[in-house]
Amino acid sequence: MEHALDLTGDGAALTATLTDIASVSGEEKPLADAIERALSAFPHLTVRRFGNTVIARTELGRRERVVLAGHIDTVPHAGNFPSSFDSERSRLSGCGTSDMKSGVAVQLRLAAGLASASRDVTYVFYDCEEVAAERNGLFLLSRSAPDLLAGDFAVLLEPSGGVVEGGCQGTLRASVTAAGARAHTARSWQGRNAIHEAGAILDVLREWQPRSPVVDGLRYREGLNAVAIEGGVAGNVVPDSCVVTVNYRFAPDRGAAEAEACIRSLFSSWEVSLLDVAPGARPGLSEPAAAAFVAAVGGTPRAKLGWTDVARFAELGIPAVNYGPGISEIAHTPGEYVEVAAIAECESRLRAWLSA
Repeated sequence: MEHALDLTGDGAALTATLTDIASVSGEEKPLADAIERALSAFPHLTVRRFGNTVIARTELGRRERVVLAGHIDTVPHAGNFPSSFDSERSRLSGCGTSDMKSGVAVQLRLAAGLASASRDVTYVFYDCEEVAAERNGLFLLSRSAPDLLAGDFAVLLEPSGGVVEGGCQGTLRASVTAAGARAHTARSWQGRNAIHEAGAILDVLREWQPRSPVVDGLRYREGLNAVAIEGGVAGNVVPDSCVVTVNYRFAPDRGAAEAEACIRSLFSSWEVSLLDVAPGARPGLSEPAAAAFVAAVGGTPRAKLGWTDVARFAELGIPAVNYGPGISEIAHTPGEYVEVAAIAECESRLRAWLSA
């Protein structure tokens, strides 16, 4: 079934249409097809397709190029598909409305309506952001065709409540293993219970005090949490191993190696295995392009407490911020929604900035 997108209607209507095209991670093809068809109708855009990632570029010969990027996938539905509209509160509810089909709607309307902006623009609509990093469409594009992401500045339209959020935290997962000795539970004193030993690991987590550093003028707050625990052999066996998985969200003044060293030092009494790590991104708001953007859209920037793909742009040496109409605090919840007024305001501010 082919889906048609009307890029000339208002942003809320387009958001509803996008939301009603199911695109759970790995199943984005129908939506990517619709986006490609819609954008290919505009002669001022050059459209490319890589898998289920669609790139549309203007080639106006401007001195500055900016990148507007957004992912088109969502988490699995939670009884919130298709979308619904609350006219009394002027809200659109449904899976992905905040994270981030409202941001994608803004991108699409700007791509269609700005045939002659003061900056050249690259619009990126990518897949698989909500799943493993190696499947992320922006990551794959940065490896296979980084020239298509080249620019002086990038805006990721992740949900930010219409506030500029600078940089992002890094994220690390590690397993911490408490060792014991197996024994029959009838003679448990002959062994050492690894699950009991893991209590000391949890004590470290309970006593840990988060850093709250100021990075480039924005205050971050770190987090360290147990996110899984696994142990046990059988109902009559004292277990000899218990593994606690921890997640460390670290401020962008620390790199991946420093974050790993911190975790290994904190849990030096146990075996630690690094599972995955993704460095964060400094805000970079002092960069001329970033400063000009903040001045144009207004408001007081804040730190992004979480990891986003601004880190991918940072890796490419491109200053980037998060700025979108959705609400990050309700993303991935059954009650996810977006304010209709926020969609229009985000589009208006970006349109004015790109046209100035």
